[in-house]
Amino acid sequence: MSDRTGVVTSGGKPVTLTGNEIKEGDKAPDFTVSDNGFQPVSFSSTAGKIRLLSVAPSLDTGICDAQTRRFNEEAAALGEKVVIWTISVDLPTAQKRWCGAAGIENITVLSDHKDLDFGLKYGVAIKENRLLARSIFVIDENDVVRYREIVPEIASHVDYDKALAAVKELL
Repeated sequence: MSDRTGVVTSGGKPVTLTGNEIKEGDKAPDFTVSDNGFQPVSFSSTAGKIRLLSVAPSLDTGICDAQTRRFNEEAAALGEKVVIWTISVDLPTAQKRWCGAAGIENITVLSDHKDLDFGLKYGVAIKENRLLARSIFVIDENDVVRYREIVPEIASHVDYDKALAAVKELL
C-alpha cells in the first residue's frame, strides 16, 4: 500500500491518495462495502457483468449529487448486462435518505465508511479527510479495468461521456 501526492487537489490544495493504484488493464480487486441497511456487499457478487463504479466524496454536495443523478438516468438505457454502483464514505443511513429524496432507483449506492476497503484497494482514499477521490472505474465481465478516471480537482465533474462510451464499447 502506498501514498501518492500530486494526483488530486481539493480546493486547489494537494491531497494524498492512499492505497494501491489501479490502472487500465489491471485485474479489478474484490472489495466489500455496505448497503443502505449496513449489510456487506462484495464486488464479486456482480461477476460476469460490466460494472461502472462511480466514486463520490459525499452525496450531500452539488457535484456528487449531479454525478449520481446522471448515472441513475443513464442506467436504464444500458440494460441488464451493466451494473452501476455509486460508492462514497457517507453513512448508509445518510445514503438511504438521500436516495429516497433524489429518486435514485436504477443504480445501487453503497458505503465505504466502515473500513475503506474499496478506497484502499483502488487507491482513491484521501488520507487528509477520509473521503474518496472523485473517480470512475469501468470493469468488464472478466474483472479487467477497461477505463479509469481520477478527477484532478475534487470539485470538478467526471467525464460522463467518456465513461459511458467505455461501457457501451463493452456491450
